Amino acid sequence: MDRHRLPLARSLRPLSFSQIHGHQQLIKALVKTLSPLKHHAYLLVGERGLGKTTIGRLIAQMLLCPESDEKDSCGQCSVCQQIQQNRHPDVLEVDAASHSKVEETREIISQCALAPLHSQYKIYLIDEVHMLSTHSF
Repeated sequence: MDRHRLPLARSLRPLSFSQIHGHQQLIKALVKTLSPLKHHAYLLVGERGLGKTTIGRLIAQMLLCPESDEKDSCGQCSVCQQIQQNRHPDVLEVDAASHSKVEETREIISQCALAPLHSQYKIYLIDEVHMLSTHSF
């Protein structure tokens, strides 16, 4: 997708860790845990607009990019492009605010048992997780 046709907020999102400004300590700590991968889940918390979802996408990009070095993804390969365009089959972004029902949560959990289609990892970005119902949580 052409970056010029995106809403302004999405067109200005960083496409790599090197494009993030003001969070160098966070990025340095994340990169250390990502290569080699040391954890199975990352919890990004903070105020609205800090870039939690963007950093989640960049983590996914770094983990799945075949051209990734130990500090960043290439941002140019087909995997990186698919993640940036929300089209990669192994990176699933779930909006918990609109999918808060128990049945929807069960469906997501049942999909977790399936192996990744094209990559080494299957990555779930669960946005607005605090909006899940008590039973879903």
